[in-house]
Amino acid sequence: MYRIVRRKELNPSMIQLEIEAPLVARKARPGQFIILRVDEEGERIPLTIAGSDAEEGTVKIIFQVVGATTEKLRRKAEGDFIQDFAGPLGVATHTEEIRSVCVVGGGAGCAIAMPIAQEFHRLGAEVTSIIGFRSRDLLILEEEFRDCSDELIVMTDDGSYGRHGNVTVPLKEMLEAGKKFDLVITIGPLIMMKFVVAAARPFGVPVTVSMNPIMIDGTGMCGGCRITLVQDGKRVTKFACVDGPDFNGYEIDFDEAMSRGRMYQEFERHAYEKACNLFQGA
Repeated sequence: MYRIVRRKELNPSMIQLEIEAPLVARKARPGQFIILRVDEEGERIPLTIAGSDAEEGTVKIIFQVVGATTEKLRRKAEGDFIQDFAGPLGVATHTEEIRSVCVVGGGAGCAIAMPIAQEFHRLGAEVTSIIGFRSRDLLILEEEFRDCSDELIVMTDDGSYGRHGNVTVPLKEMLEAGKKFDLVITIGPLIMMKFVVAAARPFGVPVTVSMNPIMIDGTGMCGGCRITLVQDGKRVTKFACVDGPDFNGYEIDFDEAMSRGRMYQEFERHAYEKACNLFQGA
């Protein structure tokens, strides 16, 4: 069992938890993830490590309430326990030999992007961060990004805060003005990452995307997290849990990934409604 040390609501639908997990904290690196179960009857869900403290033995996770399991997790309080907390899993983000990086995060993806930006900053790279949200009330982690970025640009779809528009607008402006990046790394909704890759393509700047498909065991055995890459004209299957979650954005078949991501939406909606009804009756 793993104790919840601290709990914080970042916005109406996003929660930050710090979990007591010393073995995970000791090995965790930016870009890696854990798989947890809330209780013995619970499903396994992957969540990216949003920070860790090896001395305190804690691991930070940030999640958006979108389904039955995250609804159960949202109702946990400080001092409560969760059943399983396995990790760190996946390949850590490549940060070596990068001197200038643009980190592009969207919505809940900013929880993944933030520790990566912090690591680049710690290593002395020039960090430009672009974070985007639908509206001001969904904004998270602004101060954390500001502390680790040489330049921070906040975008909102409705113009209620920062600049009006999506995250590709300032990225294209900078690239068109001659700004050079060793790497653009983007984390967020698939459609956002697809357009970030499209915006960067004419300039030839490398783009890394962080994939978060359906995942079950986290060891590459179930095949649920498979994605398709196109390499030298050939379609190649990879598994996000062991080969990723980071991949070359120019190789990803985003349309297939988005199609697979929609497969269980109806099932998840019913599971979420069932969980909410159970809590209401408690």
